[in-house]
Amino acid sequence: MVALLGSIVSLEYQSEVLKNNAPGDPHQRTLPIYLPPGYDDQAEQRYPVIWVLAPYGSWGERLFNLQAWDENIVQRMDRLVSEGKARPAILAFPDCFTSFGGSQYVNSPAVGNYKDYILTELIPLVDNTFRTTSQRDQRGVMGHSSGGYGALMLAMKHPDIFGAAVSHSGDMFFEQGYWMDFSSAVRELERSGGVSAFLASLKEIDRPQEKSRDWFNTLDISAMSACYSPNPDSPHGFDLPFDLYTGMIKEDVWKQWQEKDPIRIVEDHLDALRSMKAVYFDCGIRDEYNLFLGARRLHQILDQHGVDHTYFEHDGGHRNINWRYDTSLPIITQALWN
Repeated sequence: MVALLGSIVSLEYQSEVLKNNAPGDPHQRTLPIYLPPGYDDQAEQRYPVIWVLAPYGSWGERLFNLQAWDENIVQRMDRLVSEGKARPAILAFPDCFTSFGGSQYVNSPAVGNYKDYILTELIPLVDNTFRTTSQRDQRGVMGHSSGGYGALMLAMKHPDIFGAAVSHSGDMFFEQGYWMDFSSAVRELERSGGVSAFLASLKEIDRPQEKSRDWFNTLDISAMSACYSPNPDSPHGFDLPFDLYTGMIKEDVWKQWQEKDPIRIVEDHLDALRSMKAVYFDCGIRDEYNLFLGARRLHQILDQHGVDHTYFEHDGGHRNINWRYDTSLPIITQALWN
């Protein structure tokens, strides 16, 4: 790690909420925390907290990975604070990774109660450990991809806990983002010998596996099914939203997915978004998952209902978006200090 003006500390925490989760994932996890420059020198100063949610396939500590010709998020935050462009804030990076590759930051019997993990365990832990302001108006949430989805959903459903939200290329408009991968999943599940065989292969980490595009798409769709359409009575703990032979949509299962799609439910949560001190989201028009279409629709709905927000569309894809933090971190930190 390049030297920082701020510092990084890690908390080890044994979660009661995650104990005995269905996939058998660890309930003891590490929570990395970024403390801004000046934290150790100003003993009376309290700070806002921003909860940074990792994308699918990642977790808190991975956001600290060094990158060639680029800054990771903490290096960028450190620089922006030192330049006076962002206000100092504590950043918390929860680990919500699962055997499926992610949790979407929801409660699900198929993956675990990761929303409760953040809201009822980690937030009090941080507020009791560090000099936070511990008020809703000084607590924000942000993320990229699945993390952006989590940030929007948490802000909409828990405006009593979060006062600002940032979503970079967040999952939304599920028809555009997921349907194109269903054919991949049909192919891969047939090749693998079915859902049970595919899921079992995920645990065989010592066996070389070809990580084809179909494989990744199938893992992603399995993860989303575990989060969006869990079913304890299913042999796998969840229902897929399509027929394994024809790929035809199963309307009853797809309805469960739609109930978790931000653009499908946003009109039920307009007051929550109106109460935010800042709502910022962006997406690239070359996004490989067509998420710019969902972002445009969300922007359109919020405009139609007069909900204050900032939307930015850039000429990029889904990945390599760290440069967008140069815009979002100043916006969210200024909002949380005002």
